[in-house]
Amino acid sequence: MAASIIDVARAVGVSPSTVSRALRGRDGVSDELRVRIIAVAADLGYTASRNASSLASGRTCSIGVLAPYVGRWFFGTVVDAAERVFSAAGYDLLLYNLGSVDSRKRFFAELPVRKRVDAILSLLIPTGDEAERLRSLGIPLAITVGGPRPGFTTVGIDDRAGAELATRHLVNLGHRRIGRIGTRPSAPLYWTTPDLRRRGYLDVLVDAGIPHDPDLEADGEYTVEGGERAMTRLLTAVRPPTAVFAESDEMAMGALRALRAHRLRVPEDIAIVGFDDHELADVVGLTTVAQPVAEHGTQAASLLLRLLRDDTDVPDHVELPTHLIVRNSTAPHRGSLHGDIE
Repeated sequence: MAASIIDVARAVGVSPSTVSRALRGRDGVSDELRVRIIAVAADLGYTASRNASSLASGRTCSIGVLAPYVGRWFFGTVVDAAERVFSAAGYDLLLYNLGSVDSRKRFFAELPVRKRVDAILSLLIPTGDEAERLRSLGIPLAITVGGPRPGFTTVGIDDRAGAELATRHLVNLGHRRIGRIGTRPSAPLYWTTPDLRRRGYLDVLVDAGIPHDPDLEADGEYTVEGGERAMTRLLTAVRPPTAVFAESDEMAMGALRALRAHRLRVPEDIAIVGFDDHELADVVGLTTVAQPVAEHGTQAASLLLRLLRDDTDVPDHVELPTHLIVRNSTAPHRGSLHGDIE
């Protein structure tokens, strides 16, 4: 049986009218209480009446979500978390999958969201022209990846600092030949994360006095399969790495699969560090830089709801924390694959 507004009110300890005001963005409810009510409503699966909200406010009660890869874990987790918050507040989601160059060009040329949504949540970083097109809609806009951007409310992490955490961990374990599995700086589709994480990796190498070796970098395409291919390529280097920083856990898992296929031990032969703290990272014992992925969606959705009720105190940027989780895939350096101590 679906939860009712009375169930939400009882769980929070407030009146049903307070729940209604909170979920519809009305005044008279503190921000702290509003966030609590939204969270409880999402947990109970309560959804406000969309028809009533639309008639009362003159809005569409829909949120447009732009995603580059809806089938990938990170983006799927962010969208799911955001949907819970929006649904509890009585909003539907219109999801636009812009994973190809053609679909992206067509979307920004036609802007099919015009007059169909009250706000936009973007999981991709728009180019200058694309950003202008979105701003021309005159509705609240939020981005859940990257740093601050004029005209948008953004939620993200410090990707460069996170990569520094991962690489410095390997340096502190005594590794000197540290590989990187990432992707091209401009891919995919203007995504800045790969470039920022590569900069963090290079910064630590410089600080540690370790010469950069281009042969120790490989494109893993931010997929498990790509990570496996990239790790296999790194193993063909004249002097393979003793440790590898993979810019995502999915690529790290692919690297682990490649090492297993080559009968190499982790971390004895090669240490691996990932990024994200994927839901399976603990299962495979992967050391990783953790970020609160679902919180990207929860925070961005909550900020958009505040903008929709004309809250003037919404921050332009919210930076979420990262931290290193050490598991079984890293250990002190014991020598390269050829047995020499560096």
